[in-house]
Amino acid sequence: MQSKYSRVLLKLSGEALAGDRHFGLNNEVISNICKSIKECADMGVQIGIVVGGGNFWRGRSSEGMDRTRADHIGMLATQMNALAVADALEQLGATVRVQSAIHMDTIAEPYVRNKAVRHLEKGRIVIFGCGTGNPFCSTDSAAALRAVEIDADVILKATMVDGVYDSDPKLNPDAVKYDTLTFDEVLSKNLKVMDSSAATMCRENNMPVHVFNLDHPDDMIKIMQGEHIGTVVTP
Repeated sequence: MQSKYSRVLLKLSGEALAGDRHFGLNNEVISNICKSIKECADMGVQIGIVVGGGNFWRGRSSEGMDRTRADHIGMLATQMNALAVADALEQLGATVRVQSAIHMDTIAEPYVRNKAVRHLEKGRIVIFGCGTGNPFCSTDSAAALRAVEIDADVILKATMVDGVYDSDPKLNPDAVKYDTLTFDEVLSKNLKVMDSSAATMCRENNMPVHVFNLDHPDDMIKIMQGEHIGTVVTP
């Protein structure tokens, strides 16, 4: 099968990895996600992955803690998820490299842009842990940064809903879904696609974002084949 894209950056929600448990790791959920990732890789797509850490830690839940310290804990949560996803992919026969923005050489390579690109060119899936390595930066910002650095064609943002809505569809049954948007619209309407820093980076670097529902991981394969699923945000 032919893919529409040759290189993508997949942003995975940390909460999604927990499934119905809402905390920690659900191996069955992770395995199903990784089967679709592996199938995309088998199509010849070069895949980089940034994983959130919300299934273990969210900065907003650390009331009273120093923000920098809280964000450092969040980075470690993303690294745990990166290792879990790597393990699931390897069990499916994929070749994976985990890189970390914070040096932890015994469990992951340090992030080096040129080395990451070389891995991708060799058909290896690269998982980027620890966000950008800086506090006050979300994993959305990390996804935008890594996508631009590795010259990805698109960011595939896997979320808990099937696209971008004008309000929270879980709270508002009359919420309207967008098929396409521009980053100017995302920023002006304060839509919850990604934080404003990440959206601005994507807009300034002509990096489109395709939002889809991680509850249907096979949609990732359909998107690779050119189907319009979810919401596409363009510069």
